[in-house]
Amino acid sequence: MQKINLKNAVWKEDKYFVAWNLNTVISSFGDTKKEALESLQEALELYFEDMPISKAVKVERLDIIPSVLEYA
Repeated sequence: MQKINLKNAVWKEDKYFVAWNLNTVISSFGDTKKEALESLQEALELYFEDMPISKAVKVERLDIIPSVLEYA
């Protein structure tokens, strides 16, 4: 069995928590952080059933950079 270290982000959006995997751009959600991460884990397991681990992008270091967008 192979192992891969993945990086996930979790945030609250309205009444749900969103969990997003940075290595694959797969996301899921739940009523709690724990539920969102459990749903994401399940989605990732299904994803890697058909996709080689080598398709996951390696995320070395994550920097959150805020920006402002002006629009009409």
